[in-house]
Amino acid sequence: MMELIELMLVLATVVGVTDGNTILVKNNAGQAIPVRLACINAPKAPGQAYTLAATQRLKQLLPPKTPVVIRGTEQLENGRTVGEVYVDNRSVNLLLIESGNAVVDRETLQNCYESKTQFLIAEANAKNKRLGLWQQSKVQLKSPIK
Repeated sequence: MMELIELMLVLATVVGVTDGNTILVKNNAGQAIPVRLACINAPKAPGQAYTLAATQRLKQLLPPKTPVVIRGTEQLENGRTVGEVYVDNRSVNLLLIESGNAVVDRETLQNCYESKTQFLIAEANAKNKRLGLWQQSKVQLKSPIK
């Protein structure tokens, strides 16, 4: 018997980018909601080149007023939504990994069950090509703060 998985899809419009893995969107009810990109980690050190690059890449992918679909993976106590963000049927989370602006967060990867393999392959390719933050000899990211 096939297990039914409840799919939480939110149609929203981008308001802005907070950092390399957090955006602010407006849902159909007009509420502003912060969304943390699921299953990825982007550099967080303020002023660091890779942190700025991740934020800039996200701003390129998601300019204000961009319509997005968010597949929610969890709701945090502070009201933030965690999810996979899609533009034109493409996962923005995956695009950040492909460009080397983020790495796979292995602690939460099970929440992105549909994209899990793609995420890992994209990370391996970015690493092999030394893209983005893979240009450094050792990649160190702080654990995501929830």
